[in-house]
Amino acid sequence: MATHVLHPGSRHHVTLDERQPVDHRLSMVYRVGAGLMGLVLVVFGVLGFIDKIGFFDTRGDTVAGLNTNGALSVLSVCAGLLLIGGMLAGGAVASTLNMTLGVLFILSGFVNLALLDTRYNFLAFRLQNVLFSFVVGLLLMFFGMYGRVSGGLPHDNPYWKARHAG
Repeated sequence: MATHVLHPGSRHHVTLDERQPVDHRLSMVYRVGAGLMGLVLVVFGVLGFIDKIGFFDTRGDTVAGLNTNGALSVLSVCAGLLLIGGMLAGGAVASTLNMTLGVLFILSGFVNLALLDTRYNFLAFRLQNVLFSFVVGLLLMFFGMYGRVSGGLPHDNPYWKARHAG
């Protein structure tokens, strides 16, 4: 799969080949990041299911030190499985998925921070959940941006090559 990138300062499109070899070291970073975060989220969600907590119950049931309910367990498992799927795909798919979900986790942290102690806190978030959301979001963004966003990318990096065609 190729993506067309407009090279800064020119009118020429550069084609970025997003199909990296399976053993490319950047793909390994994206895969490890997606896999680790996905596993953590799936385990958290499954533990929430095991406790048989109500779907929108906000009475303060905890799993692994975090408040949860059935809805949060479902969201956690879905996000975790999506990340595991990204791990299996690897390459730019895993990188983009990590970055996208990282931003969504950070936004979720801010939204749920605003909803703390209100009747609209349907996911039973507490401050520790907000902090967890920020940490997971930052880690996912780090894993997703690694090797894509930097001023010192090596010349064999596919993203450096795309920006410096010719």
